[in-house]
Amino acid sequence: MITTTTETIPNKEITEILGIARGSTVRAKSVASDFMAGLKNFVGGELDEYTRLQGQSREQALQRMINDATKLGADAVVNIRLTTSTITQGASEILAYGTAVKIR
Repeated sequence: MITTTTETIPNKEITEILGIARGSTVRAKSVASDFMAGLKNFVGGELDEYTRLQGQSREQALQRMINDATKLGADAVVNIRLTTSTITQGASEILAYGTAVKIR
C-alpha cells in the first residue's frame, strides 16, 4: 500500500477514487506516566512517556487507516492527514485519514 501526504504519486496515475479511508485510536495517560511527567516538569526536558504514547497512537491510527483502505480495495492512500482532539481530561483521539485510490 502506497501512502503519501501529497495529492499525487510520481509516475502513477490515479484511476479511481474509492472514498475516505480513516483510522483512529483513543488513548489515556496513566498514573505512572503522569508521575514521571510531573518529575520531568519540575526539572525540565522532554516528556518521554507522552512522546512514546503519542508515537504509538499515531502508528496505530495510520495502520487502521491502511486497513480501512484495503477493505475499500485501494492501492494507495493520498493526501493523508493526522489530527488530534481531546476526548476528556487525560484522553485524546488520534485520527488518520486520507483518500483511498486505485492507481496505474
